[in-house]
Amino acid sequence: MGNIGASIRREREQRGWSQARLAREVCRAAGVVGEPVGRQEVSRWETGKRTPREWLPFIAAALGVPVEALRKPQTAAEPPLPTLADYLPDDDPLAALSAHTGRRIGAGQVADLKQRVHGLRLADDVLAGGDLMRPALRELRSAVRLYQEGTHSELTGRQLLVQIGELAQIAGWIASDAGQHAEAERIYRLGLSAAHRAEDSTLAGNLLGSLAYQRTNTGDLRAGIDMAQAALHSAEDAPPRARALYFDRVAWAHAKAGEAQPAMRALGEAGESLAQHGGEDEPDYLYWVDSGELQVMEARVFTELRRPLRAVPILRDVLGRYDATHARELALYLSWLSVAYADANEPEESAAVAERVISLSADVASERTAERVRVILSRLQEFPDVPEVSALLAEHETACMRQL
Repeated sequence: MGNIGASIRREREQRGWSQARLAREVCRAAGVVGEPVGRQEVSRWETGKRTPREWLPFIAAALGVPVEALRKPQTAAEPPLPTLADYLPDDDPLAALSAHTGRRIGAGQVADLKQRVHGLRLADDVLAGGDLMRPALRELRSAVRLYQEGTHSELTGRQLLVQIGELAQIAGWIASDAGQHAEAERIYRLGLSAAHRAEDSTLAGNLLGSLAYQRTNTGDLRAGIDMAQAALHSAEDAPPRARALYFDRVAWAHAKAGEAQPAMRALGEAGESLAQHGGEDEPDYLYWVDSGELQVMEARVFTELRRPLRAVPILRDVLGRYDATHARELALYLSWLSVAYADANEPEESAAVAERVISLSADVASERTAERVRVILSRLQEFPDVPEVSALLAEHETACMRQL
């Protein structure tokens, strides 16, 4: 990134603006009709892919700084932000068997693999990690062997790498849901290698963002924030729904760290990105990113920041129309509602929702739901004198004793 690009990004981020917001402000400063400058053009300036020669005075005017402030070298002693390359495996796990000597692989095998990957993704909507771990790993190993041992054209090889990356993302997600965090990280990094070799920055951003989400949820908050930011900045040209997903992960990482303002800014950026979605080419794996999912993340962030009056209405609205066949997600979303009720000093409501969470989680082989049950019960310990709470805690303790 050149000095000008780095300066533009620094000034924009200091104001909490998105790239789309800066693009609008530049057009306004230039007094032009329409939007000849858009988010992608700002991204090209910031990454040094294009120099904003004639636009530079208007960029400076929009940011409220002299032109020279954007031209001069940065003197800040801050370390550079992490990039996606910082998280690639030390040894490329896909390079060891790069001498292809096996059967010829063509478009048909790639199409079959793509169909199986999407089928696994759809299965994850209704089954938990403990149920899908074995088939997911089996598919991933098979796909890697297909790439390493077969012969194929450069285009087919790239398509295979993309499918390996997509498969690694869902397999890593499944492993994480099963509580196999070390295995999940290994799988995610394998996927990062595949996406990097395929030059698919959107897929790489999804993989690194997934790893960031796991790190955040397992308590490594600084790494979670750095990874989520690196995923976002590595895929500046990603389609709108992908960027909305990346911003959501940034918001969650900041919320878990108790950093309210950057979390809220990222939520706003996610909504703005999603609003730009409409008819563009995008990967199949973004099918589930919609306004309802962004609402859920918004409510989760509010809950994590102990703002129950903001969280409860959103969660009740989303849960009122949620697909009951997705038992794991339903249990997870209800768990945040239960915690939000407790934060709002409504322990009776919290206990009622918690009972439903426990019931839904009983037959779900997911470490995520198990952890959320533990969080709820710990929170409800603060209300031992409320009859509904004491009854729930006693019943859960009895059930645990029966399992011993």
